[in-house]
Amino acid sequence: MKKLLKKLPLLALLIVVTSCSSIRVATDYDKNAKFGEYKTFAFFKTGIDKAEISDLDKRRILRAIEAELLAKGFTKSETPDLLVSLFTKSQQRVDVYNNAWGMGAWGWGGWGPWGGWGPGWGWGWNQPSTSVSTEGVLYIDLIDANKKELIWQGMGTGFLSRNMEKKEERIKEFVSKIMEKYPPGAIQ
Repeated sequence: MKKLLKKLPLLALLIVVTSCSSIRVATDYDKNAKFGEYKTFAFFKTGIDKAEISDLDKRRILRAIEAELLAKGFTKSETPDLLVSLFTKSQQRVDVYNNAWGMGAWGWGGWGPWGGWGPGWGWGWNQPSTSVSTEGVLYIDLIDANKKELIWQGMGTGFLSRNMEKKEERIKEFVSKIMEKYPPGAIQ
C-alpha cells in the first residue's frame, strides 16, 4: 500500500503530461460528395481572414495544410475543385488541485522525528495549487468550389504551446492529425 501511495503522484503527473500532448480529432462530411474527383485546391481567403488568430499563426497553419494536401496528391490551382478554409477558437482552462490534508509537510512547531518539539515531517495542511493552460480548437473546412458547399470538416482539439520554438511543431501536429482523416473512408 505504501508503494502505491508513493507512486500515485508520479502516475498523476504522467497522466497530466501525456493528456496535454494529445490532440482529439473529429470529422464530419457529406456522404454524397465524390471525394475521388477532387484534385486541385486553393485557400478561401474570405473565410481565412475571419479566423481570429495572428497572421503568423495563420501562415503556419496554411503552410501545414498545403504540405498535407500536396502529399495526398493535390495540386494548388487558380481554378480549384476544393476551397480550404479554417476557423479557430480557444479557451483558458484553470485547474485547481486542493490536497486539503496530506502526509509529508515539513515545518516547525510539531513533534519532531527525533522526539521533542522541533522540525520534522508529519501531517499538515497543503496549499491548493493551480495550473492555467490554453485549449485550442482548429477547424479545417473543405468546400466544393463549384457548388460552394461544405463537403468535409475536420476538427482538432488540444493544448497549445506558448513556446515559440514549439508552436510551429504543434501546429503541424494539429493539421497532420486532422488531415489523416481525409478523405473519409480511406485506410488510415
